[in-house]
Order: sequence, then structure tokens, then C-alpha cells
Amino acid sequence: MVPKLLLLQKLQAAADRRYGVGSGRRYQLPHRHPSAAGRFTACFVACLLALAAVTTFALALTLHRPDPAAAYAASPRGGGGYAVVINTWKRYDLLRRSVAHYSGCAGVDVVYIVWSEPEEPTEDLRRSILNCSRWGGGAAAEVRLVINTEDSLNNRFIPIQGLTTDAVFSVDDDLIVPCSTLRFAFGVWQSAPSAMVGFVPRMHWLADPGSDTKEYRYGSWWSVWWTGTYSMVLSKASFFHRQYLDLYTNHMLPSIRDYVNENRNCEDIAMSFLVANVTGAPPVWVQGRIFEIGSSGISSLKGHGLQRSRCLNTFSAMYGHMPLVATTVKAVDSRTSWF
Repeated sequence: MVPKLLLLQKLQAAADRRYGVGSGRRYQLPHRHPSAAGRFTACFVACLLALAAVTTFALALTLHRPDPAAAYAASPRGGGGYAVVINTWKRYDLLRRSVAHYSGCAGVDVVYIVWSEPEEPTEDLRRSILNCSRWGGGAAAEVRLVINTEDSLNNRFIPIQGLTTDAVFSVDDDLIVPCSTLRFAFGVWQSAPSAMVGFVPRMHWLADPGSDTKEYRYGSWWSVWWTGTYSMVLSKASFFHRQYLDLYTNHMLPSIRDYVNENRNCEDIAMSFLVANVTGAPPVWVQGRIFEIGSSGISSLKGHGLQRSRCLNTFSAMYGHMPLVATTVKAVDSRTSWF
């Protein structure tokens, strides 16, 4: 044991002299190059740790994210929410279903019905529409009729007397958006109140990108689905600030409103042009399930896409440029989606 102990002491002393121990100098161990397998293992473990950290962070955000419904808990109707503006035309059963649904959603302050038919609603019809908000029971938003003397698609954007909320949800009478989805979209709009925030995206495309002539074509839903790119959200189901009602009716080029009246189409494209021209920014598409409870409308008519393309080119000529801005950004509720 003693010789072996002395040998170890001599080896340690030699090592101390070689690396300067005791002289105040520090030394480093000889550098060893890791093997390829070692580098792969270290990299793999680091990736797993990073993924775990991101997943944990995202899960924490989801679990600790405040429920938007809590913002409406102060009153039965949730005060300070948004107004629903339903555009309708001779589809009374659909209108009753829509009013009954939206008047029962938390956060809805008032449901306005834009009436543009030549004849005012009969007393029985008026009563059945105004009272259908009670079908679901419980607290319901007030329902008001906005009677217009002229039949015009522009009527859906006329400023509404007595409107107190900044947020307006514009919707057709044949579209149902679930209350929870609507509440999420309202939260998205609150984060970008100058933008249009909606559920029905569309796109404008250059007919010939290599040409000096700027001619545009209207891209339907399939165009958006294929490319993931959009530049409009249609006003048939979208949030926007009430200031755009005044801008559309009183400050936008009258020739655009005249074009809408003459062609009975494209008031939604005109609103998209207006908002994009004001903000210089794209709209926000909210992913969510919506339900069409009707089967007929302007969009079902033959030649609809061609007419929409003409609207794009006419409006861009009136503006002197193309204000629409394309984007690929989409708002998704992470509580109902997986990575």
C-alpha cells in the first residue's frame, strides 16, 4: 500500500508542476472533440427541452388566459359591448331566427334590423320580429327596426341614430355565428379597432402580373383556401368601428355609392376599400365556424364573380390606386385548436 501511495503522490506532484498548480496560474483540461453521436444526442436533447419550454409556455397562456365573458359580468347584458346590425330582405323566418340568436349572445347591446323593403313591416310582422328575442328565455338585448324609405344596399352602412357602442357587427339575415365565436372575434377587434375583423375572407388578384395594365380579378373562398392569402373580409359577417358608417355615407366618393345602387352589388367591397384606404392595413380574418341558414342571395346569381371583378377595377380607378392590402395572418382561438 505504501509504495502505491508514494507513486500516486509523485504523479500528482508531476501533474502540478506541468500545469502550474501552486504558482497561481489556472489551467484548462485538454480539449476533447465530441463524437458525431455525442453532438447529435446533445442537439436532440436541446430541441426536446426547447419544445417542452414552448409547449409549457403556450399551455400556461391558454390556462391562465382570462375568459372574455368575464368582461360582461357587470350587467345582465354585459354593457359596453357591441351592436349587431342585421341586413335583411324578405326572408322573415330567417330574420326571426337570427334575431332570436344574436339577441341572446352575451355582450350584444342592441340588435338593429336594417329594413329596406318598399313597404314597412305590418304590425303583426313587427311584433313577431321584436318579440322573438324572448324565445331563448333569460336576459335578451333590445331589438330595434331601422326603417329606410329607399331600397339600397348602401342602407346597411347608414349611421344609426342612438348607436352608443363603438363596435358594430354587420351580418346578413342568413348567417349564424355561435355566441362563443362571436365573443372571441369581438376580443380580436378590441385589439385592432381600426380594422375590419370578420369571418368571410376574399382576395383581389392581378389578372396579368407581368402587364403594365393593372386589371384585377376577384378571388372567392377557394382562392383564399388554396393560397392562404386574403385582402378583404366581407361585411356579411364582420366587426368594424362605427366611424366607418359615417365615412361611408357622408365622406366616401358619391360615385361609389351610385355604382352600388346601379349594379345592386359590391357594397361590401366598397367598405373594404374605404377601411383599407383609411388605415393602409389589411383586415383580420377570424377562423371560426359560421352557419348559413339560407340558400339564396346575390352571391348565388350567375356571373357574380365577373361582376365583383368589375367592381374591383371600377373602385380602384375611382380611388386612383388599389388600397387593398393582402395578408396571410389569421386569428385562431388557441383554446379550441392544437399546435
